[in-house]
Amino acid sequence: MTDLDLDHRAAFIEQTALFAELTRDADPEAPVPTCPGWTIRNLITHVGRGERWSATIVRTGATEPVDPRTVADGKPPADPEGAATWLRTGAAELLAAVDEVGADAPVWTFTGPRPAEWWIRRRLHEVIAHRADAALALGARYDLAPGLGADAVSEWLSLLTVPRPGADGAPLPPGATMHLHATDEGLGAAGEWMVRPADELIAWEHGHAKGTVAVRGAASDLFLTLLRRIPAESPQVEVLGDREVLMHFLAHTSF
Repeated sequence: MTDLDLDHRAAFIEQTALFAELTRDADPEAPVPTCPGWTIRNLITHVGRGERWSATIVRTGATEPVDPRTVADGKPPADPEGAATWLRTGAAELLAAVDEVGADAPVWTFTGPRPAEWWIRRRLHEVIAHRADAALALGARYDLAPGLGADAVSEWLSLLTVPRPGADGAPLPPGATMHLHATDEGLGAAGEWMVRPADELIAWEHGHAKGTVAVRGAASDLFLTLLRRIPAESPQVEVLGDREVLMHFLAHTSF
């Protein structure tokens, strides 16, 4: 597979800071439509606790799941500035934990044992997704560099190649394929994906080929479409071929 040369550590710090800045002055009780039942405060808590949860997994060399409710310092301060600092500190804690045990140290993940640094990329794209949730809830602008958007698509597809919690049937119907094409300049092969069924999971690789359905758009918009943050009917993406294949995929890849 073709991977972009990204500094996931630096991007993780940057995206966490952007999320903290976006939510700092927001009404903590404002609803988040893309996360039904959640408020901005719930979103902040989920992200910051998630960083501490993953840091705990890494630091302790966990070989089985850790209950997020048991993580120390798992709730943000009530004051906005304190909550923003709490978010940034959580990201720093994960990086420090990876440095402490070594990037290649095996630890528990919900996809099976992985190197400790796996959690940095995972949490980076978790923050990217929830920054979009906050932006959509607050009517704020959302920008994401094409390289990060493309990496987010690849990381999400990779999560679907292994059994996952809450899976609800095969993401693709038998024999159906999906081609994703990022329209951003400069991505090259890293901006195209071919997705195929693999029993109850998927397989994918970078490449250009005709699919049963094709979805075109900026890498960040492809990512947000795959995560159901923007609807497949949005003018931000173009769907060619059998739209029902895409709808089936979206219906069977909630997380």
